[in-house]
Amino acid sequence: MSRTPRHITTPERRARLALRHRLTPSTHAPTPEAVADSLVALHGTDPATVYLAVGARLADSSATVPETSRALYEDRTLLRMHGMRHTVFVFPAGLTATVHASTGLAVAARERAALLKHMATAGAPDAAWLKEVEGALLAALALRGQATAAELAVDEPRLREQFVYAAGKNYEGVHTVSTRLLKVLGVEGKVVRGRPLGSWTSSQFRWAVAPEHPELDVAEAQAALLGRWLAACGPATEADLKWWTGWRVTEVRRALTTIGAEPVSLDEGPGYVAAGDLAPLAGPAEPWAALLPALDPTAMGWQARDWYLAPELRPALFDGSGNVGPTVWWNGRVVGAWAQRPDGEIAYRILDREGIGRDAETAIGVAAERLRGWVGATRVTPRFRTPMERELAG
Repeated sequence: MSRTPRHITTPERRARLALRHRLTPSTHAPTPEAVADSLVALHGTDPATVYLAVGARLADSSATVPETSRALYEDRTLLRMHGMRHTVFVFPAGLTATVHASTGLAVAARERAALLKHMATAGAPDAAWLKEVEGALLAALALRGQATAAELAVDEPRLREQFVYAAGKNYEGVHTVSTRLLKVLGVEGKVVRGRPLGSWTSSQFRWAVAPEHPELDVAEAQAALLGRWLAACGPATEADLKWWTGWRVTEVRRALTTIGAEPVSLDEGPGYVAAGDLAPLAGPAEPWAALLPALDPTAMGWQARDWYLAPELRPALFDGSGNVGPTVWWNGRVVGAWAQRPDGEIAYRILDREGIGRDAETAIGVAAERLRGWVGATRVTPRFRTPMERELAG
């Protein structure tokens, strides 16, 4: 006789989020590596998000910039690479082989095929030519250590070749071989992004040869990645898992079976937690507030978000493509938005005042001052701007 799945309430889900995502003062992390390990992945599409996500969770927020830069560019314990949903993330170095096998291989095959198709349509050189240029690029990059696309084109001039993309369409454009090839090599796990050309907010990166990693079985890698994510973010629905991974539903179900995921019930319907994670979880010992950045992995962690974000707030907090902007949190739910003004002030607005008293106002103000303290003179503008962020930024 099958047992009835345990019901996990919304307050318990919020408690799990607070503790496992290191959002309470007592769970703040000692290092950026500990933050990334707890969250599995940090969104890396906007370079500033990585630092802001770490800073919101680091015990010593004043160390955010030097310590995150150390992890990314000196110790290479964190690596920026393409991952789920063909999106750039920052992962713990020990997880990169798992991500590549579980997610990157299929995307990489499609990316290379698309590049060759676009080049052939434009009358550009063929696959043999591209493979030769690729070999020269990787050899030059190995000698240089790190380099920009322009620097690599000095060593291999064929990287400057251009071809017309989507000729005759309203989105017609001219693509450079270096740009498209480096993207393909990044998805294939052959190169990774290195140091930025500017500050920690810069989106212009050097490239480096990717560290070697073992080739893993796809199904085993998918099970490992799903298990890591459920331990950090569970419970979740099947739809959440399919959305976050970008996999087919059959792959999600196979991985759930492999790891022995436990069925539970949620307010939205059936869900899952990692094996052995059914025990009730006590909430945080103290109330907490946090200012999380645009594309933060907590705010973007689930497809269904009503349990921590009221639907009526979405038009103000998301852009037209579904990217979340900077958010203000109080005890496990989104209650407002924030932005940095030109003079450096961290401006915020409470949009959902349910349960917001003097203690919440005080804690949110402290979080805003904490953020301003370590960001300092740097000016941060999200790559994907939202209506409320624009309004608050002035």
